[in-house]
Amino acid sequence: MLIGQEITIVGGGIGGFAAATALALRGAKVTVLEQAPEISEVGAGLQIGQNGMAVLKALGLDEIARERSMQNQAIRLMDGLSGKEVIRLDLEKHRPNQDFRLFHRADLLDVLETAAREAGVVVETGAKLTRVDVSESSAKLTIEGKGEREVPFVIGADGLHSLVREELNGPKRPFFTNQVAWRALIPADGTDPSEATVWMGPHRHMVTYPLRGGSVINLVAVEERQEWVEESWNRRDDPDHLRAAFMRYSKAPRALLDRVETVHVWGLFRHEVAAKWHMGRAAILGDAAHPTLPFMAQGAVMALEDAWVLAESLAANGLNDGPALYQAYRRARAVRIVEAANKNARNYHHANPVARFIGFNGLRVMGRTSPNTVLERFDWLYNYDVTKA
Repeated sequence: MLIGQEITIVGGGIGGFAAATALALRGAKVTVLEQAPEISEVGAGLQIGQNGMAVLKALGLDEIARERSMQNQAIRLMDGLSGKEVIRLDLEKHRPNQDFRLFHRADLLDVLETAAREAGVVVETGAKLTRVDVSESSAKLTIEGKGEREVPFVIGADGLHSLVREELNGPKRPFFTNQVAWRALIPADGTDPSEATVWMGPHRHMVTYPLRGGSVINLVAVEERQEWVEESWNRRDDPDHLRAAFMRYSKAPRALLDRVETVHVWGLFRHEVAAKWHMGRAAILGDAAHPTLPFMAQGAVMALEDAWVLAESLAANGLNDGPALYQAYRRARAVRIVEAANKNARNYHHANPVARFIGFNGLRVMGRTSPNTVLERFDWLYNYDVTKA
């Protein structure tokens, strides 16, 4: 156990609050430092598969999580140009016991923050980290406007541009993947099916699914392009730019795009999985350790898995030896998931009409004859329960 151990977490996001709760439940005295003046989250959707729900269940949050989300009943792949269905994977039929949820990101964050506070976690907002110095016995944090603070142990859950990761691994420059992504929330009438739909086309695709009881539709669209776009996902864009990128798509997806009023765009960059996830009295998790492209719906889920394993490892082996156990247990799986996400984008973006015809018709045949075969390809990912492994 971690009775009385003081642990500071940098970053009040999904991974940070999940780790804070898991550690507090094991007796640690946890403080979360969040740079924003208040805990808030942008409007966006999340798909949390069975492997993520397993962590929420272990934290005692599965019931409230289900109340704040929707069950994903199917995954449907569509030909964006023709509007014809390629394959529909019925999760209720073929994976009846699988808990695959659709969340508004703010709702999941609220569930996790509330749980952390109820577990005794101290949340300090307006605490922007400007420097981290790690030693074998402590970590020194420099906080903007608040000076230096020495802490016994620090966890970097501070995302893509993590200062804790940089202290552990040195500066690394990501490279632009020649892909950009837009995100938007579209008002809905509650009649849309509770399923994730992928509209595939040459050099681009878009994903849609309902949130909050079907009152809104989450939309993420990706286009290949040469022009660089900054990585920040808070950059506003003109909805007409999004509509122009998908002007060759069929009537149904374009009708969705016509309803977009506010949209954000960001560049998709590849970051290496960190070589070092720990050093001295510091460790990293989530995007700070293994940023991934959004093509497997695993970014938030990997952070949940990390949070659980890190807490278990520190409780089992202590603050000195626990971090090494954590990295040994997690890194290979993280690398495999990141690589799978990298490959998945290519599967959606067939530009060669012959390749697209062969690929789509192959999926149609499999959908009619052996849909389980398609789902089984990713059982290693979604059916994994890190809390029992």
